[in-house]
Amino acid sequence: MDNTSAFAPKYRRIADALRREIGDGVLGPGQRIPTEPELAERFNVSLPTVRQALSVLRSEGLLESRHGIGSFVKETNRLQRSGWRHYGRARVDQKLLTPHLRHEIVAAGVEPVPSHVADLFPEGTTHVVTRRRHLFDKATGRPEEIGASYIPMEFAAGTYLEEPSVVPKALFLCIEELSGKQYARAQDRLIARLATADELTVLELAPGSPVVHVVHCVTAEDGTVLEVAENVWPAERTVIVNEYPITTA
Repeated sequence: MDNTSAFAPKYRRIADALRREIGDGVLGPGQRIPTEPELAERFNVSLPTVRQALSVLRSEGLLESRHGIGSFVKETNRLQRSGWRHYGRARVDQKLLTPHLRHEIVAAGVEPVPSHVADLFPEGTTHVVTRRRHLFDKATGRPEEIGASYIPMEFAAGTYLEEPSVVPKALFLCIEELSGKQYARAQDRLIARLATADELTVLELAPGSPVVHVVHCVTAEDGTVLEVAENVWPAERTVIVNEYPITTA
């Protein structure tokens, strides 16, 4: 559980924990979640607190109640995207950010900086190490994401990141090791648009389908750009969840 959720009400912490398990595939679609007494014992809280947490998840469309049976993860074609939580989880288990999906690296190597992300790199940057990936549902083989990561040459050139193979743990952990710097700050640009012809083909979408295009720029504490990543998700299959503290300053 991250430091932010440690200060949240108990019911929110329970909802956060179960939401993460649903998002990471620990609790799959159609699966019955533990009973209310079991959850109360697991989290050391009262039954009303558990019920309040489950109510939050039902309102988000993640759970459904079946009278006399229990609560189940709702069957849905949408994937919940809440990337910032995954950094903390990946640091602990040393796995990929999205271990519930099958990763395929379709290209890796030195490329010119794409024009649509060039403004995120220091002036004068002309080339980066690029890793392009397609992600698939492990059970059905359905394509779920088109992604790419652009990494400064000073950290990645001549390293294993130029090889078109899946790294053994989250890419950000590899970049931290190679750069000697830690991910400290991120900026996300979310763009809703129609899919390109190539995206329609790769994601197996109908003509005119919308996508969510996310550009994710991460810097170290000293402002050094460590990675610019982008992901394209089918809009009809995507739910984006952002949860963050609201400061009073």
